[in-house]
Order: sequence, then C-alpha cells, then structure tokens
Amino acid sequence: MKMKVIHLFFCFLFVAVASAQAIDLDKQNRDPKYVESIVGRSQKIVDKLGIADKTVQQEVCNIIANRYFELNDIYEKRDAKVKQIKESGITGTAKQEALSAAEFEKDAALYRSHFAFPANLSLFLNEKQIEQVKDGITFGVVMVTYTATLDMIPSLKQEEKEQIYAWLVEAREFALDAESSNKKHEAFGKYKGRINNYLSKRGYDLVKEREAWYKRIKEKEAQKK
Repeated sequence: MKMKVIHLFFCFLFVAVASAQAIDLDKQNRDPKYVESIVGRSQKIVDKLGIADKTVQQEVCNIIANRYFELNDIYEKRDAKVKQIKESGITGTAKQEALSAAEFEKDAALYRSHFAFPANLSLFLNEKQIEQVKDGITFGVVMVTYTATLDMIPSLKQEEKEQIYAWLVEAREFALDAESSNKKHEAFGKYKGRINNYLSKRGYDLVKEREAWYKRIKEKEAQKK
C-alpha cells in the first residue's frame, strides 16, 4: 500500500512538472511587432526576478506575455460587441441591456483570468516573486506611492501605514486587469483619493504636509549642490 501511494505521488509530480514546462507563447494570428513588444516588456519583468534557470525564465516570460495577450483579447471582444450594438440601431432599454451584457461578459472573463494568472506563476515562482511580477506589470506604483506618503507624513501611526499599504495592494489587483497604462493609473488614483480622505478624517492637513514635504526635498537638493 505504501509503495502504491509513493508511486501515485511521483506520477502526480511528473504530471505537475510536465505541465509546468509546457507554457507556449500565444502568438498565433498576432502582429509580430506587437508580440515582440509584449515579450520584451515581459522579459524586463522576468530579468528582475533573479531566476537562474533559463528554461524557467522562458516559461515565466511566456506566462506574463500571455496574460497581456489575454487581456487584450478580452477588451477587444468587449469593444467589438459594443460597436456592434451601437451600429445595430437598437435604442432605449434594449440597448442598455445589451451593453450591460457585454460588460458582464468582459468582467466574467477578467475574473477567471485574474485568479488563473498567479496560479500559473506559482508553478515556477514563490510568493515574493509573484508580488514582484505584479509590481512590474503595474509600474511599481504600490511602493512608489507608499514610500512617498510615508516620506510626506513622517508622523503616520503604524495602523495608518498598514491601512495605506493594504489599500495600495488592493488597488494593484484592479490595475492588473486594466486595459491600458492610463487605466492602471486610474485604478490607483481612486485608491489614492480614498487614502487622502482617510488621512484627512484622521486629522492630517494634507496641504500643509505636502508643502512641508516639498520644502524638505528642496533643502536636501540644495545640500547636495
């Protein structure tokens, strides 16, 4: 019985490893220049992960690139349906229902894609590396904003720092699904507004804090000269 369990374990392990080494780049029927651009963007993210194995590097690069392709496909399909609806001549409630259905279908596809992405990465990467990938895709906005906020308001309490960071990480999850760089920044912008409102309610004068921060920055720059 014990040997049978061990045999089954290695069978499952073999299947998992085989699956983990079978990530093909979804480049068929895509503009070669577009593919080259996305692969280059993905490779820059991979280069920062510290992966020694070249094969694993390639697999991870393909997973990231495929996510970009998948998002593009999801939004292109949505846009095509919206265009078709608008050109169909339907109006009123029927038009709104059709548009809502197109958005719902897009959201459902994004939901599936959102959770599949880190699951695919987990075949090759640890949690820290997956976080690095997410930051790479979202331009590192989480830490840039978090660091700047702490620098601007040195008196922040620990629970306030934790709340700010949690909201920025939450914003990153929405930014990961956004269709463009502008939309990614918009996702963070909404949460930055939430953070500002939170800090104002906690008694911080953000105008004064920002002015004092700019003054400190100028003073540091003057000292370097």
